Amino acid sequence: MSTTADLVTALKAELKAAGLTYAALAERLGMAESSVKRMFSAAGGMSLSRVDAICRAMNLDFAELARRVADTQPLLAELSLEQEKSVVADRKLLLVAICCLSQWSFEQIVATYDIGEAECVRQLVRLDRLGIIDLRPLNRYRLRVAKTFRWRPHGPVMEYFRKEVLDDYFAGGFDGESELLMVVHGQIGRGLASSFRERLARIGQDFSNQHIADQKLPDGARRPYTLVIGMRSWLLAAFRDLKRPEAAWPDASGR
Repeated sequence: MSTTADLVTALKAELKAAGLTYAALAERLGMAESSVKRMFSAAGGMSLSRVDAICRAMNLDFAELARRVADTQPLLAELSLEQEKSVVADRKLLLVAICCLSQWSFEQIVATYDIGEAECVRQLVRLDRLGIIDLRPLNRYRLRVAKTFRWRPHGPVMEYFRKEVLDDYFAGGFDGESELLMVVHGQIGRGLASSFRERLARIGQDFSNQHIADQKLPDGARRPYTLVIGMRSWLLAAFRDLKRPEAAWPDASGR
C-alpha cells in the first residue's frame, strides 16, 4: 500500500519528467499557482481525491502511479508481530498467505482449496491491507516480502507451526518418491557452522526458485513437497541428563 506522501513524491517526479511547471498544472486544475505549491509542500495533507485530480490533469493513470510507487517500496525481511498475529488468527487467511508466498495464482488457489472466488478475493484484500502483497487488477498481486523472508523465529506463525504442523510432518515415513529424512550429528568449527548455514539457506532458495520455474508445467507433472531445513547447537532431550556436568560445550573462547 502506498502512502499519500509517496504518491506526491512520485507526482513531483512525473511533473519534472514531463517538463510541467506548477503554473501550468495550476492552469489545468483551475487553481492558483500558490495553492498548487502549498499542496505539494504539505504532501501529507493532500487527499487521495486531489492526487487523482492531478493525475487526470497530467493524463496519468492513478492505479499505474500507485503501482510504480509500490514497486519502489523496500521489501520486508519479516513481518511485524501484529501482522503475524493477524495472519495466524484466521486459518483461511494463513492458507492464502502461504499460497501467495509460494507465488500461486488466484486460479490455482481456488482450484486447489475449498475457497470460493469471493472468499479468496476477500483474503487477498486483507493481505494487501496488511502490507504483505500489493493486490492488482484481475486478482493478480505482487509480493512485498524479500526472497530472504522468514517468519519470526518465536512469532505467532512459527508457534502455530510447532503446535499444529511439526508432529504431522514428522509422522510420515519419508520413504515415498524422492523423500528423505536425515539426522546428522557432529561437532564442527564455529566458522564452518556459519558456512554450512549459508549453504543450507541456498538449498532452500534453490527449492523456492524451482517451484516458481515449474509453475509452467501441467498439474500432473508436479507434486507438492515441503522442505524443512534446520541446524542448531543442540543435544537431544533424552540424553541431557546423561551428560557429565564437567563436559561443558566450549564457550566463545573455545575452552
